[in-house]
Amino acid sequence: MHESTDVLPPAAAPAAPLPAGEHRARLMQAMAACVATKGYADTTIADIAAGARVSKRTFYQHFEAKPDCLIALYEHASQQALDVLKAAIDPARDWHVQVEQAVGAYMSALASEPGLLRTLFIEILALGPRGLQARRRGHQALADFIVGVVNSAASGGAPRPLGTGTAVALVGAIHEWVLQAIEEDRVAQLGELTAPASRLVRAVIDAHL
Repeated sequence: MHESTDVLPPAAAPAAPLPAGEHRARLMQAMAACVATKGYADTTIADIAAGARVSKRTFYQHFEAKPDCLIALYEHASQQALDVLKAAIDPARDWHVQVEQAVGAYMSALASEPGLLRTLFIEILALGPRGLQARRRGHQALADFIVGVVNSAASGGAPRPLGTGTAVALVGAIHEWVLQAIEEDRVAQLGELTAPASRLVRAVIDAHL
């Protein structure tokens, strides 16, 4: 059953109507802020709506329930991180330099939002199977990108193409280091993972090039 759909008092309402897409974005931003402050379990739809300065009715126009909002936030943030990786790839540079630049950019992007990072790596698991599926889709998207870049760079000269399973293992290994940094409150030092993560990626990719 949905929570009450009372609207916000006039003083808290936006001065002018917002496009539907902006409402959705603000709801995801509010979800991120609430979860970073209270944790997912203690965050309510009323909290999210208040943070976004919309009514709970508006929340339900965009999301069926609280988990749907968290998954949308996860997928949006994961896509942004992937976009950072894509932007960091420079085909004109030596492959090894590209790896370090891309991994460094990725770590910087993750470290720039400590609260959101915890949401992406820990709170998403509170959703059980749905959270795991969303996490797996995010890992797969990163793995597919790695496979595409590596096999394209090989131009048929590799002894064998980089497989998706190997790329997923790479993503999982790097994300396990990130998770450990989160648990040890070392998010500000995520940049220190650039060198070991780059060595790991290069070692695997060099075996195929």
